[in-house]
Amino acid sequence: MPPTDFQLSNQQEHSNWVRLRTLVTLRWFAIGGQSAAIFAAVRFYDVDVPVGAATFFITIAVVANLISYYAYPTNKRLSELEATFWLVFDILQLSALLYLTGGLNNPFAMLVLAPVTISATVLHLRSTVFLGVTAISLITLVSRYNLPLVSSDGVILTLPLIFQFGFWVALLISLVFLALYARQVTSEMNAMNEALLATQLALAREQKLTDLGGVVAAAAHELGTPLATIKLVSSELKEELSDQPELLEDAELIRSQADRCRDILQSMGRAGKDDLHLRMAPLETVIHEAAEPHLNRGKQVHFEVVPAEGASLTQPNIHRRPEIIHGLRNLVQNAVDFSQSLVTVKMTWTDTTIDVQISDDGPGFPQSVIGRIGDPYVRRRRFAEDGASRPGYQGMGLGLFIAKTLLERSGAKLSFSNSRRHGHASWTGHPTGGAVINVSWRREFLQKDVPADGAPLGQNQPNQIWP
Repeated sequence: MPPTDFQLSNQQEHSNWVRLRTLVTLRWFAIGGQSAAIFAAVRFYDVDVPVGAATFFITIAVVANLISYYAYPTNKRLSELEATFWLVFDILQLSALLYLTGGLNNPFAMLVLAPVTISATVLHLRSTVFLGVTAISLITLVSRYNLPLVSSDGVILTLPLIFQFGFWVALLISLVFLALYARQVTSEMNAMNEALLATQLALAREQKLTDLGGVVAAAAHELGTPLATIKLVSSELKEELSDQPELLEDAELIRSQADRCRDILQSMGRAGKDDLHLRMAPLETVIHEAAEPHLNRGKQVHFEVVPAEGASLTQPNIHRRPEIIHGLRNLVQNAVDFSQSLVTVKMTWTDTTIDVQISDDGPGFPQSVIGRIGDPYVRRRRFAEDGASRPGYQGMGLGLFIAKTLLERSGAKLSFSNSRRHGHASWTGHPTGGAVINVSWRREFLQKDVPADGAPLGQNQPNQIWP
């Protein structure tokens, strides 16, 4: 799955996530709050407010809501331009009310943060920057030019200049900080959701391939007897029809086609997993199966089986779970892609743990991202090195994220590091070896319900691929 295409398609959809009804509902709350604030200021605090002008701007917001309610369907979703327009409208309407009610002497000036924060969560960066600049410009204008708030006895309600300046600075800092924070959190959440979806798709694909292999294996087993019978009968017909060349040719054709059916079923059933005997296998067999697609790509993949000191010499049997195979396959692929000539897969076990180490002789993980390996869409890579070893590779980190997620789902713990094959670091402080990935399981996670050696496996169950 190309992560760039997947991510770009989702980025294009993010701007269409905003429902018009959501903005309309929020604007109704704003209208209610604005009306209540003006009513309270005039009725209970005897503040001289230009009620007529304020009512005019509040009415404009009411009319905009009514038009939105009746002119568009309930499930209307706004485009990038439409959402930007409505948020700019909200900033302008609020700024006009602030101009009429004392500017930054009005504590409700802080509400200008809301439209920019909404934009940071759902719109593209250029729209958020535009809204932020618009909000900052209008706040600066109303801080200098506004109608003062006057009490009933003629006293102008104003803050000291230093407090007004501090309030202006605080609004600007809050606006920038909240926008950046909201955008960062939302971007990480969206990237994680997209990467998890890609992980689920990868696991579902691996599971379907596993189940399909079981069906093929079952078909090969069931058709073995009739194909053998056809082959036997055709052989007998060949002997009886030796003096009839035209019929002998048909008998030979029947035999050759039976052989062809057998070969097709055998080739299709190589990955058959229906038999309970094939649902679990020795550790080396499972690891080799995971690495098999990358064994003939011009790099040497060396396997080492080294039991830990004091552990049994017999390899542990483990479940051939799709998430384990697919996760390890992604790790081996990454090692092969970046290695110079050699990838080493080392397997070891103790009485309580099973460990797999995948290392290569490439440049290692970039120091700038080694602490974030396993996060989706990691972009800060050494592009020159990545591009040279993998032309067209964007370095998004989605493959390692999928592998890490799948393996952790099986109970594994992963660690990423760079080796020190020469026993020291270079003068830059970077290790001189290649990348090293350690995957460790507790044995009970991989050997749950695995029968003891020599114990019966039980009766095979039919595959249930379709509901």
